[in-house]
Amino acid sequence: MDQTLKWFTSRMEESGITLSPHQLEQFDTYFRLLVEWNEKMNLTGITERDAVYEKHFYDSASLSFFVNIDKVERIADIGSGAGFPSIPLKICFPHLKVTIVDSLNKRIQFLNFLVEQLGVSDVSCVHGRAEDIAKLPEHRDSYDLVTARAVARLNVLNEFCLPFVRKSGLFAAMKGSQSEEEVREASFSLRELKAKIKAQHQLQLPNEQSERHIVIIEKLDATPRKYPRKAGTPLKQPLIG
Repeated sequence: MDQTLKWFTSRMEESGITLSPHQLEQFDTYFRLLVEWNEKMNLTGITERDAVYEKHFYDSASLSFFVNIDKVERIADIGSGAGFPSIPLKICFPHLKVTIVDSLNKRIQFLNFLVEQLGVSDVSCVHGRAEDIAKLPEHRDSYDLVTARAVARLNVLNEFCLPFVRKSGLFAAMKGSQSEEEVREASFSLRELKAKIKAQHQLQLPNEQSERHIVIIEKLDATPRKYPRKAGTPLKQPLIG
């Protein structure tokens, strides 16, 4: 086992996740395909092996340090890009039923190929805007856990993601930097979308030491019919009271 895998395996074990040789093989396949497809399309700016394992795989799995994934069945990953955090979580927790929503068809093609090559089941990759997909009955108010690993502000992410969450389910916003002002600014969107902040967590990536914040939001009731607003509106006119 090389140094990258040794580091990754031991860090995951420290956090309570023991990876089998098959799961490590799946992560290796993921890395290879990510780099290969990245030459044809822009999937990630991070392609160096150590960095992918830390900043994509470990970072994605870190959600399970704060949310009991064993109790989650259905997860939706909104604007997943190259499959983060949902595919690393699926590799670590094979019982998950995953739905990935992304607006770029090329990325969906990559994800469908990736899922096939990883040999995982119960992963559905949906092409479309979050605001449109959230209006479909099979997705609305349906998921135990919804994730977004994104740079958009929290009040925008809330409107993208909370309509997918079932009552009493959770939305986890995985962010780099996070300010108290951003959390305060999100309070109106939380009220409108029938949700509340349950917890906020902070961690540093082990090697690079860059900061990560995870905001855990609990859904209190079904999404009001008027949300989400039509595609493009949440970004242009964020919910601010």
